Amino acid sequence: MSIFFDITHTTHYQYHQAVQLGEHRVMFRPRGSHDLRVLATDMKVTPEPVDIRLIQDVYSNSVALVRPQSPAAELKIECSFSVEHTGTRALDLPLNPDTLQYPFAYGQEDRIALQHYLLPYYDDPTGELIEWARRFIQADGSTGTRQLLVDMTQFIRNSMLYAARIDEGVQTPYDTLRLQSGTCRDFATLMIEAVRHLGYAARFVSGYLYTPWLDNPGSPNSGAGATHAWVQVYLPGAGWIPFDPTNNLIGGTDLIRVGVARHASLASPVSGSWHGFPGDFAGMFVDVQVRRR
Repeated sequence: MSIFFDITHTTHYQYHQAVQLGEHRVMFRPRGSHDLRVLATDMKVTPEPVDIRLIQDVYSNSVALVRPQSPAAELKIECSFSVEHTGTRALDLPLNPDTLQYPFAYGQEDRIALQHYLLPYYDDPTGELIEWARRFIQADGSTGTRQLLVDMTQFIRNSMLYAARIDEGVQTPYDTLRLQSGTCRDFATLMIEAVRHLGYAARFVSGYLYTPWLDNPGSPNSGAGATHAWVQVYLPGAGWIPFDPTNNLIGGTDLIRVGVARHASLASPVSGSWHGFPGDFAGMFVDVQVRRR
C-alpha cells in the first residue's frame, strides 16, 4: 500500500552583519527508486540566488549547488517535497541460498562494486570494535546473516541512550561504545563500522523520519523535527536493506532516504562557506516537517 508524505525542510543561517556567502551544497531531495517516488519538489533561497546548479554526486545523490547573492545578513533555504512510499519489506525479502548463514562471501563482481562500503572508515588497533561486533555471532555457529543485523539494531536501541547534539560532526564508534549514548548519526556510524569489520557492506543514509506524534498540529512538540540517519546493508538476493538502530526500525515506510555515502561527513544536508569575523555568526535554525496525508 502506498503512503504519501509532504515534507518541508528549512535551514536558516543568521549573521549580526552582512557577510560574504560562498557556494553551498544542499542535499535535501529524497532519493527515488522503485519503493520511493518523488512527486513534486520546490526550493526557495533567501537572498535570491545568483545561480543554482542541480547535479548528481559520486554516490548518485541529488545535490543543488547554490550560489547566493552576497553580501547578506542571512541565508535561508526552504525545500518542500511530496513523495509516495511503498516501503521495504526487509524481513521478507529472500536472500541467496549461499548467504543465509554468517559468515558468507560476496561474489567477485559485487565485491568490486561494494569495495568502498566494505572497507572500514576507522582503524581498530586494539580490537575493541571487532570484539563488540562478535558478540552477535552465535557460539554454536548457526548465526543467520540477517538475524545478526536484526539483533545488533535492537541491541543498540535497547542498551544505549539517545542524546541530541546540535554540534556538527559524528562521534567515533569507540566514543559511542564508551559513552553508551549518541545521536542517530553516531548509532548509525557504530553499526556501519561494526558490521564492516564482520565482512558486511554497509553505508550511511541521511534522510527523514516520519514520527506520528509530530503529525498533530496541536502537539506541543510540533515543529521539532530534524533530519535523521540510519544504515543500509547489502545482502545478496535482497539488495540494500535499511536498519535504523536509533528506533529499531527495519524497512517499512517511515524512513525516507535522501542521501547515501561511505561516511556521515560525506552526506551532510547543507555545507558551504562564509567570510567575515567569527563573531558575525548569530546562529542557525533547522526545521523539518514530515506530514502523512
